Order: sequence, then C-alpha cells, then structure tokens
Amino acid sequence: MKAAIRSKYGGPDVLSIAQLPIPVPGKNEVLIKVKVATVNRTDCAILTAKPFIMRLFTGLLKPKLPSTGTDFAGIIEAVGKGVSNFATGDRVWGFHDNGLGSHSEYMVLNVRKPIVKMPEGVSFIDAAASAEGSHYALNFLNKVSIHSDHRVLVNGATGAIGSAMVQLLKKDGVYVTATADTDSIDKIKRIGADRVIDYLKEDFTRDHQEYDFILDTVGKSTFEKCRPIMNKKAVYISSELGPNMQNPILALTTKNKDHRVVFPVPTDIPHSMSTMNTLLEAGKFHPLIDRRYRLDDIKEAFNYVESGEKKGNVIIVMD
Repeated sequence: MKAAIRSKYGGPDVLSIAQLPIPVPGKNEVLIKVKVATVNRTDCAILTAKPFIMRLFTGLLKPKLPSTGTDFAGIIEAVGKGVSNFATGDRVWGFHDNGLGSHSEYMVLNVRKPIVKMPEGVSFIDAAASAEGSHYALNFLNKVSIHSDHRVLVNGATGAIGSAMVQLLKKDGVYVTATADTDSIDKIKRIGADRVIDYLKEDFTRDHQEYDFILDTVGKSTFEKCRPIMNKKAVYISSELGPNMQNPILALTTKNKDHRVVFPVPTDIPHSMSTMNTLLEAGKFHPLIDRRYRLDDIKEAFNYVESGEKKGNVIIVMD
C-alpha cells in the first residue's frame, strides 16, 4: 500500500510516499481501506509540531505516527478478534485531532477511536469533509449559548471551521454576518450567510453593526481589535492561541467583564461525529469543498493549506 510518511517534524518537504505492507488488524481493531481524507490545519500543526504544545500529544522529539492524517472516510476490509459493532463492508468515517495516520491507502484503528458508520447516500468526500472543521465549529458553539435573536459575526467563513460554523448557526435560525474574500462572497451566501463582508475591501472591525458573538475561526484578529463592534456582554472566541498565547489568558481574566473571551478547548469528538452524522443523514449539512489531490501530490496539498488561501476543505482521494 502507499502511505505518506515522515520520520521528523517539519514542513511538507519532510513527507514522502512509501510502499508499506497492508497492516493486519489485531484484537479490537479494524482494517480500513481509506477512500478519502483531507489535509487541514490540524494536519499542518501535527506535521510541523507548531505550536510546540502539539508535541505533548503527537510525540515530544519525533512523531509517534509515521503517517499523517486526522480524518477519513472508507470501507472496513477486515475486523479483528472481539469486534462486534463493525463488519467487513461497512462504510465508515472518523476523526481524531492527535492523528490517525489516514494519509494512506489502508490503516488499522482500534474500535475505541471515534469511528462511525456513514449514513446511506452520503459520499465519502462529504463525510471526510464534515469531520475536522465541523468538530471545532461545534466546540465553539458548545462553549456558549447562542439564540436566534443574537447577532453573530463569523470571521473566516471560507475555511473548514468557518463554513461549518455558518451552516450550524443558520440551522438554529441565527442571523449571521460572515467575512470572505471577493471571489467567495456568493459561495458563502449560498451556504446561508445573511450578510458577507469582503475583507479585501473592508475592515470588519470597523463595521457599523455591533455583535453579541464574534467567532474568529481563523484566529487572524484579536479581542482588542474586535471590541469596538462588540455589544455589552458580548463574547469573542478564537480558534487560535493568539499573540503571546493571550486568548487562554484572557478567557480567565475577562470572565466577569462586559466583554469577555472564551477559549474553546476542543473536547468530545464522539459527540461531534454523532451530531454531524445526524445532520448529514438529514441532508442539513453540506461541507464546502475546495481542491482535490491524489495521495502522490500530498506535498502540494499541504503547501496549499499552509498558504492560508484554501476555500473550504482540501480533499485527498486515494483511488
């Protein structure tokens, strides 16, 4: 089988495509033929071990897993002893923010990992693209209480997190203002945004509207910059640590202030998978898809994601 592997942390150039034996599932494990994976911001953090705190989860001196990849959609090819909840031929998808090694044609996973059966009629591409960004978007929303009468701004609506966030908010009837580049405005309106600010032409922090929640899904703004457009008792949430790791600190120091920061430490992947499975089955979520690459071209995929120019999810197709 082919797999994207590396033996050290670094940029996309540390990756190579290797031919490896197809693994054999052990007790409580399943062998999965990967059909689709994505390259996402979490993959980039695992590849580079930046921020440094990533090493606490992925290996202090070198990567624990030789292959990259945090999400997948595929088919179970074989099951190990003791596996009763999956069978050969099941269409499954999954995600783990510490990495699964899914940038490979086959992989073995313990059934305790967040793996779920795909709903009928959902494509492998849509399933894989509904994992990473949606999980982080749900963790934003699970940390606060947003109602239909709130005004919400989503900064970075063209990303995997931001595009998922827009759809999840609109499902609950929330009025959403989003930021996007000129070429993506119509696309973001199609997934539900009520109003889109072109960040290439306008500074959203000088908007005439005030907001109850500012959801910075790309981490490119700051709490201080956003305060002029925050209502009293408004909340700023960012997907990033912020300059000098300020966002986790501000989450503690602003807890009882008029304007406060919430830092969404991501938790409960199984709940996110279950939620997204329900939405996919009901046809109420449609992930934003950007470029598609073959596994052989995975370096190009990582370079594109690291450029910050992606519009939605970047797909790796194995077949």
